[in-house]
Amino acid sequence: MERRKTRRVRRAAGAAVALALLFAGAATVASARGDRDGSGAGDASVRVPGASSADAGFARDMAVHHQQAVEMSFIVRDRTDDEDVRRLAYDIANTQANQRGMLLGWLDLWELPKVAPGGEQPMAWMAGTGGHEHGGTGTDTGGSEHGGHGSGGTEAASGADGVLMPGMASRSELARLGRLDGEKAEVFFLQLMTDHHKGGVDMAEACASLCAVPAEQRLARGMVEGQQSELGLMRDMLAERGASPRS
Repeated sequence: MERRKTRRVRRAAGAAVALALLFAGAATVASARGDRDGSGAGDASVRVPGASSADAGFARDMAVHHQQAVEMSFIVRDRTDDEDVRRLAYDIANTQANQRGMLLGWLDLWELPKVAPGGEQPMAWMAGTGGHEHGGTGTDTGGSEHGGHGSGGTEAASGADGVLMPGMASRSELARLGRLDGEKAEVFFLQLMTDHHKGGVDMAEACASLCAVPAEQRLARGMVEGQQSELGLMRDMLAERGASPRS
């Protein structure tokens, strides 16, 4: 009964994510035309953001954040036969790969680098949004250090164990996920992805407040709604397996 309930919740969450992704896609087209609302009228006040702007920083950092979520989803897909977990992993991989493409596409459209300028630290664009700290929060039993910055699929210097931003998993945690099978893999994936979504929601909320490009703000708000819905779903899925999110 509980698993059937979770399936219904999962389907609702998937529908919400799909709608957010569809809306974000329309917003991307409008942005490419220079429209604010998709009407074709354009808005002369909206200019190409600078390399150190919140818009560019969010696009770079969230592209990296999303890339790891896709990687974890593909790992767990091959470690379990559970239909619900595999479907959730597929939904996350599909949604975040598409959103990552939008973010990198905007950087190309704006002719901005996918690597932070001048060695700028990840999440520096979030300064003044409530004391968010830079670096990672990996909690693998082997310990992990706060890292540097990678972007757009380009490797960059990183701290010990490769934690780049809050919520991201360490290399040790990814390796451990790849060694687990069945319910143990399911639980660890759900815990890692819960941490990952929490970090992603914080970043997206910051962009919704700080970014200047309307289409990017809309995409960020869609990320918040979709990932918060999935956080509730993952909490329920963990409870079904006698587990809970990590502190």
